[in-house]
Amino acid sequence: MKVSEIRALSNEALARQLEEAHQELFNLRFRLSTRQLVNHRELPRARHEIARLKTIIRERELGIR
Repeated sequence: MKVSEIRALSNEALARQLEEAHQELFNLRFRLSTRQLVNHRELPRARHEIARLKTIIRERELGIR
């Protein structure tokens, strides 16, 4: 999801997306530990997505942009 798409979401939708991203990261880590993960680049992608969401949430808390 692009930053412009994330910024268009409401606060509730952002919280929901963040929860889904954390769940996805958990599942990826679980699949990695059981050696079922095929594409290892999914882990950093999921972490970057969480970072993007948290950044937008924090910007809104501080009133930036």
